[in-house]
Amino acid sequence: MNLVPRPLDRIRSIKLKLAILMVASGGVAFAFFNWQIGWLPPRTTVTAMVLALVLSQVLAHGMTRPLREMTAAARAMAKGDYSRRIRATTRDEVGSLARAFNQMAGDLGDADRRRRELIANVSHELRTPITALSGVLENLVDGVEEPDPGTLKTALRQTERLATLVDELLDLSRLDAGAIPLHKTSFSLWSLLSEVVGEAAFAGRGVTFSVSVSPEGALVTADRGRLFQVVANLLENAARHGPAGGEVRVLAQVRPGEVRIDVCDEGPGIARADRERVFERFTRGERPSGGG
Repeated sequence: MNLVPRPLDRIRSIKLKLAILMVASGGVAFAFFNWQIGWLPPRTTVTAMVLALVLSQVLAHGMTRPLREMTAAARAMAKGDYSRRIRATTRDEVGSLARAFNQMAGDLGDADRRRRELIANVSHELRTPITALSGVLENLVDGVEEPDPGTLKTALRQTERLATLVDELLDLSRLDAGAIPLHKTSFSLWSLLSEVVGEAAFAGRGVTFSVSVSPEGALVTADRGRLFQVVANLLENAARHGPAGGEVRVLAQVRPGEVRIDVCDEGPGIARADRERVFERFTRGERPSGGG
C-alpha cells in the first residue's frame, strides 16, 4: 500500500505541476535563506520566482510533447489508424515510454493487418466448397443431374471440406486460448509417414511419393493425430503445386531430443516476398500465373 501523499493529482496539466514544484522548491530555499540571514530583498525574491516559473514552463513544454503526441496517437489508434509514431529522442523514462508506444503501435498494426488478411483468406477458402456444393444441389433440384452415387459423393466431399475448415478454425481459437489438447503417445515414425503418404497417393494428383526415415525403426513421442494432420497438409500442398509426374520426398531424421521432417517437391517454390508470411494463418501465396 502506497502511503506517500499525492496532492497534485487533481491538477490536469503536468506543466503546471512542474511549475508548482519549482516555485515550492524555490520558496522553501528562499525561506530557509531568509531565516539564516534574517533578510532577503523582496525584488530579488519575486524576480527569481518569476524566472523559475517561466523556465519551468519552457522546459516542461518540450518534456511533455511526447506525452501529447501519445495522447493524439492513442486516439487515432482507437479509430483504426496505427500509422502514427512518436518522436523518441530522449533517453529518460518518457523516451522509453515513447519507444515502447511505437513498438506497441507497430505490433497492433501488424495484428490488424493479419486479422484482415485472415478474414479475406478464410472467406476465400469457404467460398470454394460452398460454391461447388451449391452448384451440385442446384443441378439436382433443376433436374440437370440425377442423384446418382457420383454426384452425391461430390456433394459429400465438399461438405467434408467445409467441416474440415470449421475444425481448423476451432483449433486456431483453442490455440489462441492455450487450450488445445495434445495426446502424446509413443509410435513408429515410419508407420505414421507411410500412412500419410498412402492417403496422399490415393488422392491421385499425378505425383509419386517416397519416404525415408533414419533410423528406420525410430520411435517418437508426440500427438499422432496432430502430426498426421501437419504432414498431410504439407503433402497436399506439395502435390498440388508440383508438376504432373513429379516426385515428393518425405525425409525424416530422429536425433536425441528432436525430430526433423523435410517435405521436398519439384514445384516452383515459395516466392521470396511470401516466405516471411508463409506460416501465418490461411496465408495464400500467389501463383506465377496470378492465381492464389
